[in-house]
Amino acid sequence: MKHKYAISGMSCMGCVNSVNTTLINHPAISELDVDLEKGELTIDAEQYLEIADLQNHLDNAGLHYIISSIDNPIKEPKKKKVIQTGSGIYHCPMHCEGDKNYDKPGDCPVCGMDLVEQPKLELGNTSNQVEDKAYKSLLLKFKIAVLFTIPIFILSMGEMIPNNPINDWLSQSTRSWLQFVLSIPVIFYAGWMFFERAVKSFKTWNLNMFTLIGIGTSIAWVFSLIGLLFPDILPMEFKTAKGDVHVYFEAATVIITLVLLGQLLEAKAHKQTNSAIKKLLQLSPNEALLIKNDGTEQLVPIQEIKVGDKLKVKPGEKIPVDGIIIDGRGNIDESMISGEPIPVEKTADDNVIAGTINGQSAFTMEARKVGEETLLAQIIQMVNTASRSKAPIQKLADKISKYFVPIVILVSIITFIIWLSIGPEPALVFAFVNAIAVLIIACPCALGLATPMSVMVGIGKGAQNGVLIKNAEALERLNKIDVLIVDKTGTVTEGKPSVQKIVASGDRSETEILKYLATVNNSSEHPLGEAIVHYAKSKDINFGKLSNFENVTGKGVTGIVDGNQVAIGNLKLMTSQSINVSPEIKSLVEDDQKKGNTVSYIAINSQLEGFVSITDAIKATSVYAIKDIQNKNIEVIMLTGDNKNTAAYVAKQLGLNSFQADCLPQDKMTFIKSLQDQGKIVAMAGDGINDAPALAQSDLGIAMGTGTDVAIESAEVTLVKGDLNGIVKAINLGQKTMQNINQNLFFAFGYNILGIPIAAGVLFPFFGILLSPMIAAAAMSFSSVSVIVNSLRLRNTSL
Repeated sequence: MKHKYAISGMSCMGCVNSVNTTLINHPAISELDVDLEKGELTIDAEQYLEIADLQNHLDNAGLHYIISSIDNPIKEPKKKKVIQTGSGIYHCPMHCEGDKNYDKPGDCPVCGMDLVEQPKLELGNTSNQVEDKAYKSLLLKFKIAVLFTIPIFILSMGEMIPNNPINDWLSQSTRSWLQFVLSIPVIFYAGWMFFERAVKSFKTWNLNMFTLIGIGTSIAWVFSLIGLLFPDILPMEFKTAKGDVHVYFEAATVIITLVLLGQLLEAKAHKQTNSAIKKLLQLSPNEALLIKNDGTEQLVPIQEIKVGDKLKVKPGEKIPVDGIIIDGRGNIDESMISGEPIPVEKTADDNVIAGTINGQSAFTMEARKVGEETLLAQIIQMVNTASRSKAPIQKLADKISKYFVPIVILVSIITFIIWLSIGPEPALVFAFVNAIAVLIIACPCALGLATPMSVMVGIGKGAQNGVLIKNAEALERLNKIDVLIVDKTGTVTEGKPSVQKIVASGDRSETEILKYLATVNNSSEHPLGEAIVHYAKSKDINFGKLSNFENVTGKGVTGIVDGNQVAIGNLKLMTSQSINVSPEIKSLVEDDQKKGNTVSYIAINSQLEGFVSITDAIKATSVYAIKDIQNKNIEVIMLTGDNKNTAAYVAKQLGLNSFQADCLPQDKMTFIKSLQDQGKIVAMAGDGINDAPALAQSDLGIAMGTGTDVAIESAEVTLVKGDLNGIVKAINLGQKTMQNINQNLFFAFGYNILGIPIAAGVLFPFFGILLSPMIAAAAMSFSSVSVIVNSLRLRNTSL
């Protein structure tokens, strides 16, 4: 007899197998069936088994599923959903350990700085809760530090305040003890993390800014405590005329408070450095209007959209995924992706990009790329990866930072010895205070932040303008280019060729020739081949049966169509196939080529049958972009696989003095290598598979975003819009970012080179000027903040 029970708590077939294995051993059960979907347990037994009996069997086996009556099932209590607002991945803002990540917040074991959480790379994600939590924690500590430091400062500096009654009310000893009590929350709560980092730096021997802060403030505080508890053991230089010890609780607490202020300002600034990624994440909508199979519309989360789904995009809405328009039209604002403010008109069969905004018309689209496959998602991932890469110029700062702290400690010791030996009375006090000032004013973090902050902001700025930088090294090289190599088709031209005419030179008609041309080129990915196929379809040409297709690099294509051997390509291909081209045909071809057209011969069964003339308009932006690049003292050279006549025409239109025609992929690569052997830094801009070797050989590969995936993979810079104006923007970006980095490094080096000697007291013999440790702390805190603020200026620069 079969008996049914309800069972809850199962989530997979593993759970089902566990229940089966456990209950089948029950002596009264001969057979059982577990239905995961319905949450039902069917048992074949002679009599009804008690629920408690079955539950005991599961509990004894360590299984925590719940069996209940089928008529009154007990549902598993719903677990509270934990919403993860951040990525849960943390890294050092100075990238001290390269690409190393951490799974919880904390501080970098090398430089001691707070780890920064990476933005959650999920389209539509706008959360800042984790960052806000860290900022609020710092803000609370800063407020507590200020609350207790101000009265300490007043008690300590009371003598400098005219008519201050505190001196009459409280003795020096009482004021010192009050300062001690008030300093405890500042040292042991608000600033305790600095001492933890200092101890960790000694354990790992990665000495950093917090090493210096820890040494300086702890010496001041511990010395003051000893002065309170054991005043007799200290020399008279540290005592007043009445025998009271000068304490430095105010110095320790003011230093901690000012460092906290610096950390607070840094945390706020850090939130803005990756604002480009956050803005990109916010471009994608959270939901999309799905058109179901029955024609009804349903609002669904973008995570549920699949390739092939039909979506409706209303006026003013963001496009949810990459796809193609299948019905309707729209003026699409692509400025957030390409950086170009003018909307682009799109009609049926045109591609649309996730995150761009539809204009005043509604249209229906088909999803082609979703999730991580969309262009927007790939841009975000590229920007995130590139932002964490190191520029070569950073190596100098890293090398200096490695030895910086030990040198500062040594300078502090030397300062103490010199002041103690030849300083005026009280020499010991001067030695003590100036040695602490040296420790506090030094700022290795300003050196460490100088490059990564500019790189992060610069790469984000590039992404917002349609310039995608693969790594920081590419950003630096953009500033050093001597020569720019450009391909012709798709780079300086539109890359949208069209058939101008077909000329028949044999017995076959133009229609028949077009059939052979289109049939072979239907298997080609070259833009010229696509133009021929598109033209044939517009003429309703029926394609033949193709076999043995071959792409002959740099020459053309061959194949067998309906049993006939077909060769389509340039004169090199005809020569290699021993096909005779008459002088008359050559003359006609050359006339077309001199007008900037690309011409392909066609031979069938080793007999020349004619040629096809294809035009590809020069991009309107190419002439102005090349002029801008030349004005930057960068030589522009065009390398093309096209013939010399066509290349000469295009070069003249562009104002180019140098070009190379009839180039095979290896010819382009060899030419670039010859320039590099002359000591030149060469950038290459291309969009096709045949450009990939040259892109890889060049010092800096620039791929057009409208080109092939192979070209984009081979390049360090990708231009989303795919015109030469993007190269101008990229070069400007490289120059301005490097200028910003140099400013940061100059400030960081200059600050330390000037600040440390002043703190040591070099101005005292000439001007009587000494630097208080408290002033030193303020200067140190604001030095790092100044570097970050200067880096953020890049966000407002125009490209």
